[in-house]
Amino acid sequence: MKREIILASNSPRRKELLKSLGIDFKVLPVEVEEIEGKRGISPVDLVKKNALMKAQKAAELCQNEYTLIISADTIVVLDGEIVGKPKDEKDAIRILKRLRGKHHYVFTGIVVWAIPENIHYISSVRSKVKMRDYSDEEIERYVSTGEPMDKAGAYGIQGKGALLIEKIEGDYYNIVGLPLVRLNYLLDKFGYNLL
Repeated sequence: MKREIILASNSPRRKELLKSLGIDFKVLPVEVEEIEGKRGISPVDLVKKNALMKAQKAAELCQNEYTLIISADTIVVLDGEIVGKPKDEKDAIRILKRLRGKHHYVFTGIVVWAIPENIHYISSVRSKVKMRDYSDEEIERYVSTGEPMDKAGAYGIQGKGALLIEKIEGDYYNIVGLPLVRLNYLLDKFGYNLL
């Protein structure tokens, strides 16, 4: 019997990545109060705990089903500080000015949780991103597209935000929000391989 795949996220980017692999899945957005990065917790522990809370919440809603739940949490870290999603256009401009010409890290925690066994595996991925020295005018043009508004770090590497990036080291899909190679590794532990 084949397990149903549940994505415990309403992220359009995560949905697109799974669709691009031809996976049949259902979306089950869950609301949890995410842990903030101000409690002396490392970025790796933070994304793992937030992803685990999302998976647990989805697991509570899916009991008695034969499913694999996928959850993830992604953050941007600059100079040891978490850079969240912009509150408005002015904040997006401020964030992009801070990132300009510097490198930062993108961390994603990922969980695959099996129901009804309630067994889960958890992992994290880190990628390094170097932004180019773009102009204030380029920032304003980019922000006016609306693309940065729902993204940690105020940019989307899979969209026009790619034009602001000079170099990446690590998993591109981690920067998008769902590291596919690591996801496949975790799914494979339950006998489900994306290939």
